[in-house]
Amino acid sequence: MTVTPELLLQAYRAGVFPMAEHRDDPEMFWVDPRKRGVFPLDGFRISRSLAKTLRRDAYRVTLNTAFGDVIDACADRSETWINHDIRVLYEELHHQGHAHSLEVWADDRLIGGVYGVAVGGAFCGESMFSRQRDASKIALAWLVDLLRRTGFVLFDTQFLTHHLASLGAIEITRAEYRAHLTQALQITADITSAPLAASGQDVVQRNTQTS
Repeated sequence: MTVTPELLLQAYRAGVFPMAEHRDDPEMFWVDPRKRGVFPLDGFRISRSLAKTLRRDAYRVTLNTAFGDVIDACADRSETWINHDIRVLYEELHHQGHAHSLEVWADDRLIGGVYGVAVGGAFCGESMFSRQRDASKIALAWLVDLLRRTGFVLFDTQFLTHHLASLGAIEITRAEYRAHLTQALQITADITSAPLAASGQDVVQRNTQTS
């Protein structure tokens, strides 16, 4: 079966996503986890140390400026589910305005980021990376802040890891996820409809007000 960008979007709307066994595997398969990781958008947890890092603003954050570089960085590990075809598909979704990346920079060096797919009011996070301490946490904090302000109601993390759980992510059943997704698909949200936060201080302050 040939997977097209249109089929991929349809899969996300049905609650499934693709993976490959490894980088060089030409095949991909559909995943529909029995337990699903999600970030409650009003429950993102910013620790005291992360708040200090965010307020320091010793970094720069951008949206959709280096999508391909973010995917490549996410795949740059000993084991990855991102094969060539998956990378091409997400690049096409990005060009169509459905896939987005948020990048964290130290000067001109890309040190962290996250990318995912938007369908309705759901943002389906695919992968993230960090080349410097707390860089992926910075990316997630800024992303959650942006999702809240642009009308999203569901932030899907696919699986729950210890790292994500420490930031407030939780695990729900497949049925619960499908119910949340159904509601989210009734909403029209646009991640580009509001600017990124003006500063890390703004991110921390708004998070305190909504958590």
